[in-house]
Amino acid sequence: MSRDVIADFLTIIRNGVRSAKQVVDAPFSKEKQAMAQLLKEEGFLKDVVVVEKDDKQYLRIYLKYVGGESVIHEIERVSRPGLRNYSGIKAIRPVIGGLGITVLSTNQGILTNKQARDRNVGGEVLCTVW
Repeated sequence: MSRDVIADFLTIIRNGVRSAKQVVDAPFSKEKQAMAQLLKEEGFLKDVVVVEKDDKQYLRIYLKYVGGESVIHEIERVSRPGLRNYSGIKAIRPVIGGLGITVLSTNQGILTNKQARDRNVGGEVLCTVW
């Protein structure tokens, strides 16, 4: 049985937000690092740093709060191992009227729906964040 490491990563962030933690650690992978960096660039995370503990690498994610309220209201996995969700650029809809983002895995890397539309590429819809 395989594990959905992206869903586990999103759950770590979701649980950290619900517990009002300032920092959470997640196991390192290049895909998760690219997703976290994208969330940082879009203003959903404060910072992302790679740290090493016990000879293993982890992503240290600094969650962002404004006025005591988390910037991330909802983070939801769309595609999953049992049911992959691929979408062309014309089928991707804005999240909450453009306030949120859709994260896609494309042949050009991990992109937001806006970046994918600018580059005219579709891909696997990983998650939505708002």
